[in-house]
Amino acid sequence: MNHLSSPIAFIGGGNMASALIGGLLRSGVHAHEVLVVEPWAEQRERLKQAFGIVATEQATPALADAGLVVWAVKPQIFREAAAPCAPHVGEAAQLSVMAGIRTDAIVAATGNRCVVRAMPNTPALIGQGIAGLYARPEVDAGQRSSVEALLAPTGATLWVDREADLDAVTALSGSGPAYVFLFIEALMDAARDMGLTPEQGRALALGTFSGATALAAQSAEPPSVLRERVTSRGGTTHAALVAMQADGVPAAIVRAVRAAQRRAVELGDEFGG
Repeated sequence: MNHLSSPIAFIGGGNMASALIGGLLRSGVHAHEVLVVEPWAEQRERLKQAFGIVATEQATPALADAGLVVWAVKPQIFREAAAPCAPHVGEAAQLSVMAGIRTDAIVAATGNRCVVRAMPNTPALIGQGIAGLYARPEVDAGQRSSVEALLAPTGATLWVDREADLDAVTALSGSGPAYVFLFIEALMDAARDMGLTPEQGRALALGTFSGATALAAQSAEPPSVLRERVTSRGGTTHAALVAMQADGVPAAIVRAVRAAQRRAVELGDEFGG
């Protein structure tokens, strides 16, 4: 069942907004039911070419008709973008996909306490993302369902009970694709060192990651058990894991994710709220 109320307004029309808009249209929402405020002419033209949506350069009273407003601007310009929109968005549920902007800041900028904050990640662009979600107490069950319906085409969703937990979500899954890409790069470098071609290294690295992830997702056993099953003492896998442990790789990964979490907290402090 589609729980979305139309029209739906987007403040900002960049990559994440485009991923969400594409999902909306595939789910049966019509282009004329999607409102977009996008100051950059080039991006407005992209939206028109890709989706048939006519975006406006500035906020208009038509925003007041939206049942859901999606904040998708860069965090640095949120306050600037919110000022002309605030008079028109007081009644709508609001969804933020902006990194670092806490819900208190959105309430302060718009006067609307009905705010859901999401932390998606870049695989959302191909429908394989996962987004952490936090809702303020004023958000009702129907509005939660609307947010879930909007995000469904981009991948999975996970609700957290405390807004502070979104800093951990940011560090783990928000930034996480970059960690995976780094590991893939390292595997490709190793392949080249061993005499394989770049094409062979890429195919083997990507196939290994996608296959192992799919196996872990489908298995009822924890990753530690799956790892042990392919690790024979004295074998090749054992040699590799001993080397990683000696280099402190697992601990380094934990430290890296905690560093990202601390930075997420700092950004929230910097942007206010």
